[in-house]
Amino acid sequence: MKLAVVGGGSTYTPELIDGFARLRDTLPIEELVLVDPALDRLELVGGLARRIFAKQGHPGRVTTTDDLDAGVEGADAVLLQLRVGGQAARNEDETWPLECGCVGQETTGAGGLAKALRTVPVVLDIAERVRRANPDAWIIDFTNPVGIVTRALLQAGHKAVGLCNVAIGFQRKFAGMLGVTPADVHLDHVGLNHLTWETGVRLGGPEGENVLPKLLAEHGDTLADTLRMPRDILDRLGVVPSYYLRYFYAHDEVVRELGTKPSRAAEVAEMERELLKMYGDPELDEKPELLAKRGGAYYSEAAVDLAASLLGETRSRPEGPSVEGGGGRRAGGSTYQVVNTYNRGTLPFLPDDAVIEVQAAVGHAGATPLPVAPVDPLYAGLMANVTAYEDLALEAALRGGRERVFRALLAHPLVGQYAYAEGLTDRLIAHNREHLAWA
Repeated sequence: MKLAVVGGGSTYTPELIDGFARLRDTLPIEELVLVDPALDRLELVGGLARRIFAKQGHPGRVTTTDDLDAGVEGADAVLLQLRVGGQAARNEDETWPLECGCVGQETTGAGGLAKALRTVPVVLDIAERVRRANPDAWIIDFTNPVGIVTRALLQAGHKAVGLCNVAIGFQRKFAGMLGVTPADVHLDHVGLNHLTWETGVRLGGPEGENVLPKLLAEHGDTLADTLRMPRDILDRLGVVPSYYLRYFYAHDEVVRELGTKPSRAAEVAEMERELLKMYGDPELDEKPELLAKRGGAYYSEAAVDLAASLLGETRSRPEGPSVEGGGGRRAGGSTYQVVNTYNRGTLPFLPDDAVIEVQAAVGHAGATPLPVAPVDPLYAGLMANVTAYEDLALEAALRGGRERVFRALLAHPLVGQYAYAEGLTDRLIAHNREHLAWA
């Protein structure tokens, strides 16, 4: 089996490599190709990747290249984890929206739109080249904004599934609180990428006992601190929202906070400098502890589980529930996992071609969402609003134009006023002109 990682020079990559090494029986990789145009970073990351494989006794071969076509040739699956414009562009996404009194964040609001506009054309070009090289290859998208990027891939007819680490993070946290293994925890996870709620936490599988009320009663303070939301809000909602919901539920508070400290991009850029120095140490043969602060926790486990299911490797795994993604095994070799895929009637208040983030049965034919209980209008309304924004955002990413950017911003619930939308449109174009062919 050959896997290619586009954006392989990312400082995230050793997290992925560690998962591939530890879970080699789940996903037997013969060749792993790291693809990245930044050769200096790529060689540092590639060297560490080879040492991690060697230390853990993985028989697979790790290669590196800046040639995308060569890297994806013959790949069974291609993982996308790229960042167009790097941390410098992210830093701008997180700062210029604050000038208009709006949240500056890399995946939602005006900053998220900027990232989508930069990213979608690049990802679609990569996907077309993957399809020419190997039309049967699966594309696993970890590139933000995952929902919009995955929808672009699916609309263009690519074999693609989107992946986020929010669900697996909650699964691990809940398992620790309950004193059970992650395999025992199945999440009723519903929403859009970075706009999700845990409406149930079940033991043993989709039909298991819902222990969410117990979690909220016994660990509500801890969960509230983690999410940086008042305990009272969690009790009143009766669900656990993603931490990204704080941008919606406490927007003005977050804007004030962001204006008083360096951007997250600046913090990450400093971490990356330290990490790359570490990666260059020929004695380092494991992922450093600092990487845990970089983000993307448990990404590797989720990616391994998804790739194994898509490539039909689940039959070689031990029987019993999956350890990843908040799910378990089903008949026929598929597994349950939280992924981003087409709605197809799962949430009746959204279009069939909306990309939602829910539990799905994942196998070699792709991802099929599991049935979802009726969704509270409090959450369904926000999902519908953001889905409408994503429609317009994708249109702007594919076709360009100032008016399309303005319409997408006006539709976003974190913007919503024409004066804000006008100011943000001007700033978005000014800060991203080099990445927008139409500008």
